[in-house]
Amino acid sequence: MEALKDDSIDMIGLYGMGGVGKTTLVKEVGRRAKELHLFHEVLIATVSQNPNVTDIQDQMADSLGLRFDEKSKKGRADRLWQRLQGKKMLIILDDVWKVINMEEIGIPFGDAHKGCKILLTTRLKDICSYMECQPIVLLSLLSENEAWALFKINAGLHDEDSTLNTVAKKVARECKGLPIALVTVGRALRDKSAVEWEVAFKELKNSQYLHMEQIDEQKNAYACLKLSYDYLKHEKTKLCFLLCCLFPEDYNIPIEYLTRYAVGYGLHQDVESIEDARERVYVAIKNLKACCMLLGTKSEEYVKMHDLVRDVAIQIASSEKYGFMVKAGIGLEEWPMSNKSFEGCTVISLMGNELTELPEGLVCPQLKVLLLGLDDGLNVPERFFEGMKAIEVLSLDGGCLSLQSLEFSTNLQSLLLIRCKCKGLIWLRKLQRLKILGFIRFSSVEELPSEMGELKELRLLDVTGCELLRRIPVNLIGRLKKLEELLIGDESFKGWDVVGCDSTEGMNASLTELDSLSHLAVLSLMIPKVECIPRDFVFPRLLKYDILLGDWYSLDKEYPTSTRLYLGDISATSFKAKTFEQLFPTVSQIGFSNIEGLKNIVLSSDQMTIHGHGSQKDFLQRLEHVQVTACGDIRTLFQAKWRQALKNLVSVEINECESLEDVFELGEADEGINEEKELRLLSSLTKLHLQWLPELKCIWKGPTRHVSLQSLIHLELLSLDKLTFIFTPSLAQSLIHLETLQIEQCDELKSLIKEQDGEREIIPNSLGFPKLKTLSISGCDKLEHVFPVSVSPSLLNLEQMKITLADNLKQIFYSGEGDALTRDGVINFPQLRKLILSNCSFFGPKNSAAQLPSLQVLTIHGHEELGNLLAQLQGVIFNLHAFLICVNLRSEDATS
Repeated sequence: MEALKDDSIDMIGLYGMGGVGKTTLVKEVGRRAKELHLFHEVLIATVSQNPNVTDIQDQMADSLGLRFDEKSKKGRADRLWQRLQGKKMLIILDDVWKVINMEEIGIPFGDAHKGCKILLTTRLKDICSYMECQPIVLLSLLSENEAWALFKINAGLHDEDSTLNTVAKKVARECKGLPIALVTVGRALRDKSAVEWEVAFKELKNSQYLHMEQIDEQKNAYACLKLSYDYLKHEKTKLCFLLCCLFPEDYNIPIEYLTRYAVGYGLHQDVESIEDARERVYVAIKNLKACCMLLGTKSEEYVKMHDLVRDVAIQIASSEKYGFMVKAGIGLEEWPMSNKSFEGCTVISLMGNELTELPEGLVCPQLKVLLLGLDDGLNVPERFFEGMKAIEVLSLDGGCLSLQSLEFSTNLQSLLLIRCKCKGLIWLRKLQRLKILGFIRFSSVEELPSEMGELKELRLLDVTGCELLRRIPVNLIGRLKKLEELLIGDESFKGWDVVGCDSTEGMNASLTELDSLSHLAVLSLMIPKVECIPRDFVFPRLLKYDILLGDWYSLDKEYPTSTRLYLGDISATSFKAKTFEQLFPTVSQIGFSNIEGLKNIVLSSDQMTIHGHGSQKDFLQRLEHVQVTACGDIRTLFQAKWRQALKNLVSVEINECESLEDVFELGEADEGINEEKELRLLSSLTKLHLQWLPELKCIWKGPTRHVSLQSLIHLELLSLDKLTFIFTPSLAQSLIHLETLQIEQCDELKSLIKEQDGEREIIPNSLGFPKLKTLSISGCDKLEHVFPVSVSPSLLNLEQMKITLADNLKQIFYSGEGDALTRDGVINFPQLRKLILSNCSFFGPKNSAAQLPSLQVLTIHGHEELGNLLAQLQGVIFNLHAFLICVNLRSEDATS
C-alpha cells in the first residue's frame, strides 16, 4: 500500500508460484485503494498466457462503463487512452506471462502520464524485471503457523479435536504452505473421520504427481488438488469439473454452454427435461465452488477455473480413463498432430483458436465431443467427420460447413454452430437423435428449412442473433412436439404472421404454433408489432421467458434466466392484455416504454380471466424490477389492489411520465393479516429512480406504517416539479442501508422528512442513516433545511455532501422539536472528504461547530452570510492545508 501512495513509483510487480494467492491479494489491494480514495479509478484485467488485446480492452471498458464503437484494436486503444488520460488511476494486470505493450492496449503510461500506476502479477520474476517494475515483491508460501490457521478454518477443525488435529497437521504440512492446496484439501476432508484423514495423508505422501517433472512446489500443488478431486462425492460432479477444463484459460465459462455439452455428453440421461439437467449442472457448480475447485464471477451465469486447477483437470482428463485432448485458446492455426493417434480420444477441445486448415480422414472411433474454433474463411472438408461415427456433441465457432458432411453423424445430440456459414440445411433431417440445435449469431441463414420439423427428439432450438433470418416456414415450430426451449432473441426473426397456413407458400410461422408445444417451458422472442399477434392468442404458462413486443429494446442476455416482459411503442388499446395474462403471476421484470393509454402496471386487468390458473391476486407476486418510460397516461403506477407486487420489488425506474401523480398507492393492510408476521411492503427495494415527472405530488400515497425501506441503497429524484416531501417519519426511520441520496430540480420540495403524516407521526429521535455515503441536493429553491441535527451522529460514513442552488436554504442541520445537540455542540463527520455548498447561512444550529477531520475538498459559492458559515467551519479551514478551497460570492456560478 505504501508503494501505491508513492508518486515516484509507476509500476509494481508481484510474483509468486501459481496458487499462492496473487490474484486474491491484488483484488484486496484494489478494494482498499478504492476505499481510501487513492485513485479516481481502479481497473483489473486478466492477461493470461496468450494475451488477447481486444479481451483486455473489453475487461477495462466494462469496469469503466465504456462501449466501443470502433472495430480495430488501434481505434479501441485510442478511445480507451482518451477515457483514461489525465486521471489518477490504478490498473491491475493479473496473470502476466509476456511483456505487455501498454500503448497497444490503450493504457496511458510513462513519464508523460504520472497519474497512472500499474500493478501486475506473474509467476515469472523475469517479467517484473523486463517491465522495469519497481518495487518487485515476492509473495511467499505461508509459514507453518499461517498454513495451519488457514487449513484449520477450511477443514472445520477445533482446538479440542486433539486426536484428529494430529493427523490433520500432517496433511497440512503436505500442502507445503500453498494457499490453494490448503483450502481445497481442507474443504475436501471437512467432516471426515480420523481413518479417512489417515488415508488421505498416505495418498498425498505417495501421490503419482510427486513424480512429475515439475518444480517441487508444483508437484505438491498437483498432488493436493488431485486429492481434492478424488474426494468429490459424485462421479457426475467430477465429470462436470472436467468439462470445465475444455474452455480456454481464465475464461468466463457460460454455465448454459456447459449444460448443453453435458446433455449431449449424456451426463444427465435420467432427467426429464433440459431445465432439470441445467439445475443439476448448477448444483454441481455450487458444490465445486464450495470446495474452491471453481471460482465465482460477477454473474451467477458464469464460472471460472484457476489456471493451476485447470492444469490438474487437464492432467486428469487426459488420462487413458477419460481420453480428453485439450488445446483451447492457445492461438492454434493448424490441427495439432503431436498425437500420433486420435483413436483413444473421447473429447477434443480446440475452441478459442482460429484453425485455418483441418485434416481429412481422421479416425476417432470413440470421439463423443468435438469443440472447434475456426478461421472464418475455412471450409470444413466434406469427409472430416467420416471417422467420428460416435460423435454426440459438436460445436463450431466460425468457418464454413456443409451439413451434408454430417449425414452419417447420426448419434449427434448437441449441435452448436456459432458465427458459422452453413449450407445444405435440409440434411438436418438425418440427425434424428438431435436434442439441442443452435444457429447462434449466424450471418448467412435467411430461412430455416421445413425439414427441421422432422427432428422429433429436439428439445432446445436456439437461433439467437440471426439478424438475416426472415422466414420460418409455417408449422415448422408446431411439429417439434418435444420442444422445451425456443430462443429467437437478440435481433433475430421478427416476421411472425397472424395466421399460419400450410398450403400457401411463403407464409411465415405464427405464434399460435406455440399452442402445439405442450412441453414448452423457456421462450425468448421479439414481436415487432401488435398486428403480429393472432386475435385470441394467449402466451402459455412458462418457466422462463424474455418476451419483447415492439421494436424498441435489445435484450442483454442470450438465454433467459428469469421472467422478463418488455412492451414499447404501442397503444394499450391496440392489443388484448389477455394475451399476457398467464405471464403476470410469474413475471419478475417489466419494462414499459411509450405505451399510449397505459393506466397502471397491469395493463388492462379487466380483460384477464386467468383460465382457471389462480386469481388476479396471484399477479406480480414475483415482480422484482420495473422500468417505465414515456407512458403519458399513467396517474398511479402501483394501485392499492396490486399491493402484493410491492413485497419482492428490488428496483423501480420511472422516467418522463407526464401525468404520474403517485408511484405507490398503499391502502390499508388486508383484513385478517397479522402485520407483524406479514412481509412489509417494499422491504426488498434497493433502488428507486424517478426523473422528469412534472405532476408527481407524492411517492407513497396512503399510510406507510406497513411499509419498510430497510433494503434501499440508492434513491435518485430528478426534476419532480410538484413533490413537497420525500419520507414520512416511519419511512425515514427504516433507511438503515441508504448509501446514495440524490435530489435535483425539485422546485416545490420543502422538506426531506414530513414533520407529521396522516397518522400523526412525529420525527423520532432515533432517526439515522448509518450507511449514507453520498448526499447531493441541487436546484430545490423552497428547501430550508435538510436533516434534524439529531440525525448527524448517525452519518459516520458520509463521504461527499453537495448542496447547491437551494436559494432558501437556512441550515443543513436544524434543531427540531425535542432535538438536542451532540456533546460540546460539535457535529462530527469523520469520513467526509468533499463538501460543496451554496447559499447556506449556517451548517448547523447557531451554537454548533463542524468537525471534519478527513475533508480534502471544500467549495463554497454565493454566501451573503459567509462569515457565519466559516465560523462553524473554522477548524476545518486550518486542517485543509494544500487542499482546494474555492470561495465564490456569485451564486450564479454555483454549478460545479
